[in-house]
Amino acid sequence: MRRIEDEYHYRLIARALALIDAAPPPGPSLEQLAGALGMSVAHFQKVFSAWVGVSPKRYQQYLTLGHARELIAKRMPLEAVADMAGLSGSGRLHDLFLRWEAMSPGQHARGGEGLVIRHGSFGSAFGEVVAMGTERGLCGMAFAADVGTEAAFADLAARWPAARFEAAPEAIRPWVEAALGQRGEAALHLIGAPFQIKVWEALLAIPSGHVTTYGDIAGAIGAPRAVRAVGTAVGRNPLAFVIPCHRALRKSGAMGGYHWGLPIKRAMLAWESARAEASVAAM
Repeated sequence: MRRIEDEYHYRLIARALALIDAAPPPGPSLEQLAGALGMSVAHFQKVFSAWVGVSPKRYQQYLTLGHARELIAKRMPLEAVADMAGLSGSGRLHDLFLRWEAMSPGQHARGGEGLVIRHGSFGSAFGEVVAMGTERGLCGMAFAADVGTEAAFADLAARWPAARFEAAPEAIRPWVEAALGQRGEAALHLIGAPFQIKVWEALLAIPSGHVTTYGDIAGAIGAPRAVRAVGTAVGRNPLAFVIPCHRALRKSGAMGGYHWGLPIKRAMLAWESARAEASVAAM
């Protein structure tokens, strides 16, 4: 019953976020949103606030460029990340516990040869998710709302061309649900080149509700002149949302690019800011 309810809320909030993001300023009213979703105003407000953490109107404020600039102005410094090159294999992300290991450079160079990668599609507040995982943990998550399911699957699968792929959503569902719900434990199997993994480690150190810049990431991993290479590695992140590449912005506060579509990036940042505000208010 809980899973059915969660899937319903995922679909509902995904539609609401898409409507908010697509509307011109000042955005749709509460009545317009509720009407478009076939709900009473009171019920929609209750469900949205419970799931996102703030009211729809407050959430709309988080989607603006001004908010992105505010985040940049008070971003979390990443200097400490340089000391985390040998991460102990775990990290905290609110109530989500991540344990992960990286594939060896040799395995990566062989394109995932010998790996069995299980995959499936799942609902989320940001639209359909295509997820993949080995026996060690999640290795891929892509958002299909902007690019389409087949393209999202092909994008991930092309990263490990020598692997064998099996449709087995139930095998990876617990990790996916933990990652999307930000609660529980999710095992990750990072498959990338050494430089990419260093960048992804730095991203994992950015708390939810905070952002950083590509330049700061480059400095944190000891390669201050490699801003362009960092940007490429951020764009090649195979585990969208879990490894939070959406928290990397341009120095100006502009969103920059996002592999799975800028509307999804804006929605993620707004959702995280809302949850961060709600957590502070509850303290």
